[in-house]
Amino acid sequence: MNKLFNNILLFFFLFLLQVLILNNIQLFDYVNPYLYIVFIFVYPYDKSKFSLLSFSFLLGLFIDFFSNSGGIHASASLFIAFIRLYVFKIVFQKTEADFDFFSLNEEPFGKIFNYTVILTIIHHFILFSLINFSFHNFPNVITDTLFSSVFTLLLYFLGSFIFSRKQS
Repeated sequence: MNKLFNNILLFFFLFLLQVLILNNIQLFDYVNPYLYIVFIFVYPYDKSKFSLLSFSFLLGLFIDFFSNSGGIHASASLFIAFIRLYVFKIVFQKTEADFDFFSLNEEPFGKIFNYTVILTIIHHFILFSLINFSFHNFPNVITDTLFSSVFTLLLYFLGSFIFSRKQS
């Protein structure tokens, strides 16, 4: 019950952080952090895939509703939630039997970095492709994806560093 409460609390915290603060940050007219996808990164691996897909879709839909963006966040969030397990298996080289004992905090930084970078870039590429929706704007899609991904990842790793407890 405590894990469920923590997941729901994280869901609403990231939703409110994104809608009230991060959506109002616009650096150089195209750099915007999308930190709400952290929920998808840290959602427990031993839970059903249906619950992850449902929560991810709802989170994206709530972001879309308050950002007036017409479903693009829901689409991008749902896609990375769907491929998260495949990326997880490739990067961490774990099987489904390892899910009960897996903790993202106990993995080496290099693997965590690769995992979050892959999912963030895929999310941002889909998001900005849907925003621009034209091959004529493909350079804009690439620059928006790269710069927003770097900004999102900086905030994620900075937040992880600040909020992580030292193991003694």
